[in-house]
Amino acid sequence: MSAELDNINVASQELLITPAQLKQDIPLTEKAKEVVTEGRETINNILDRKDKRIFLVVGPCSIHDIDAAKDYALRLKELADKVSDTIYLVMRVYFEKPRTTIGWKGLINDPHLNDSFEIEDGLHIGRKLLIDIAEIGLPTATEALDPISPQYLQDTISWSAIGARTTESQTHREMSSGLSVAIGFKNGTDGGLGVAINALGSVAHPHSFLGINHEGQCSIVRTKGNPYAHVVLRGGGGKPNYDSVNVALCEQALEKANLASNIMIDCSHANSNKDPALQPLVMQDATNQIIDGNKSIIGLMIESNINFGNQSIPENLEELEYGVSVTDGCIDWETTEKAILDMHAKLKDVLPTR
Repeated sequence: MSAELDNINVASQELLITPAQLKQDIPLTEKAKEVVTEGRETINNILDRKDKRIFLVVGPCSIHDIDAAKDYALRLKELADKVSDTIYLVMRVYFEKPRTTIGWKGLINDPHLNDSFEIEDGLHIGRKLLIDIAEIGLPTATEALDPISPQYLQDTISWSAIGARTTESQTHREMSSGLSVAIGFKNGTDGGLGVAINALGSVAHPHSFLGINHEGQCSIVRTKGNPYAHVVLRGGGGKPNYDSVNVALCEQALEKANLASNIMIDCSHANSNKDPALQPLVMQDATNQIIDGNKSIIGLMIESNINFGNQSIPENLEELEYGVSVTDGCIDWETTEKAILDMHAKLKDVLPTR
């Protein structure tokens, strides 16, 4: 009598295109390469205080419509040029969404929004969009959720985040220690700083772990450590943590751990009580803290789209509203532009002497 021992709960397995093949299909252009490189260097210089500006990661909670994403990118580029002396804008281009239980997992996993999970299509669509946005002249940011996908996309990205659900994950800390970009670790979903502080200490050191190489082969990956990890305050446990008291507590925790006092504030999630309309108030509070002498806030994250709010994915995709998020709610473009221009006006004479 014989019994199956492997893959008992696996329905099927398909070979996937390798990172090298995808990059051959959709090569990085010279213009895009320049924008990605400049984006990475600028953010690193802000973290090192060589650049007095702050950077804002701004854009949809998730990307589901390529045309709307390009439309948004063109608007953001025009705004970026207006505020570039004070604020460095980076477009949020999130393709992977962690789900508390189940739900749409993002453009890479399910690019056609119909549970067909054509992941290879998703990788092609995602890489092409990232390069197109870089061609417009905008650096991009994404969440590093799947430990495999960076080999396919990371060369197109200037900043990455590790979400609250994965900040404590050893797999994500190891992966981050080898990423080529500055990376923000969000505090835990309960609002505690401990997991994020521990993550920053971990990713600064070398690691060895299982991964894939450019040829898609399973490999032992040995990293050098990432010196540009920083904390992202996103609130948690039903409470915000962007106020001056919580920022001061974070500064103390970073100093105690002998880590750089680099703090990004996520204006969404628990910091806005999951109400996107409150995000500009969080931006105003962070701005006032800087005016009052704060030196640790180096960036903000804002969930913004062409139109306000969010929507469920309908069975008939033609019923989707243009420029409206299918995941978390976002502020609309007009509100985004006004909030960023207001921040620019208040900080343009403050940041140079910070």
